[in-house]
Amino acid sequence: MKNLNNIRIIPFIIMGILLMFITSCKNGANTPTDLIPILTTATPTDITHNTVTCGGNITSDGGSDVTTRGVCWSTSPNPTTADNKTIDAAGTGAFTSSITGLNQATTYNVRAYATNKSGTAYGLQFVFTTQTVVTDIEGNIYHTLKIGNQTWMVENLKTTKYRNGDLIPNVTDATIWTNSTTGNYCNYNNLVDNATKYGRLYNWYAVSDSRNLAPSGWHVSTVAEWTTLENYLIANGYNYDGSTTGNNIAKSLAATTDWSTYPTIGTIGNDLSKNNKSGFTSLPGGYRINNGSFANMGYHAYWWTSTESSSSNAIFVYLHYMKSILYVDYPNAKNWGSYVRCVKD
Repeated sequence: MKNLNNIRIIPFIIMGILLMFITSCKNGANTPTDLIPILTTATPTDITHNTVTCGGNITSDGGSDVTTRGVCWSTSPNPTTADNKTIDAAGTGAFTSSITGLNQATTYNVRAYATNKSGTAYGLQFVFTTQTVVTDIEGNIYHTLKIGNQTWMVENLKTTKYRNGDLIPNVTDATIWTNSTTGNYCNYNNLVDNATKYGRLYNWYAVSDSRNLAPSGWHVSTVAEWTTLENYLIANGYNYDGSTTGNNIAKSLAATTDWSTYPTIGTIGNDLSKNNKSGFTSLPGGYRINNGSFANMGYHAYWWTSTESSSSNAIFVYLHYMKSILYVDYPNAKNWGSYVRCVKD
């Protein structure tokens, strides 16, 4: 009889275990349908020398709330939340993450993550490389761009000092600018804010000074180097955007902002033309005429070359908001004010 009683008790034990399991499920414990989230990683964009924008999209929470989400990154493949990470609130759907504090010229791996009570899931990994930058003697930062076999600065020079630390005079007076035969610089319309955006205007005496405008390892571009740039872009299809206008080398060099509009398809001013396909990002900063006045901001981008054409003249190149080519010109004096782009030695 004792053994029979034990057998009768067993069904009650089993029922008790089942009741405990059902109760724990109602209290939020994992059920067989609880899974980790499902998500994708957004393509990294806006890559600079120390920042990038990424993010992801959580399409399923796996059956329980997503409590943490973000992106994680590392110089090693398949980063996890044990590496560097952002924390971008909770929930499902798309989100954007801003990553800061990166090292320049470094390759990183990044992927989105999402965590619920079942664990952490990861999106696919993307690989990106931060930009390389160079600084001048004053600490101004210039991003760089490799086009063919050349490496160019993406911004115009902003320095107020030569490479050895000597000051370059800032000449605001029109008469002094006109009559000077030594190196000077100015800001367009003598406004410092214009220098922040467009760089500084220099006369050719500053460009040719033996103390050097360019940072160490760099030099002021030559006419031959501009020709090499132009030929590379043409040979590799950068001057064609598929429109009926066909060839237009200026389209790939012009920034997509700030240029004055012009109502003819195929000009720099038209929205179809300003594609900046090369990444050169030229802005229409205008110039200073040799009489000391300023002209054509929004319409022209002018750069001195280091190439001298005569004892009284030197050569600059420019883009025009209505034209399709890169122009080479010979001003009638070395005391015009133009911008400077540098090339890596």
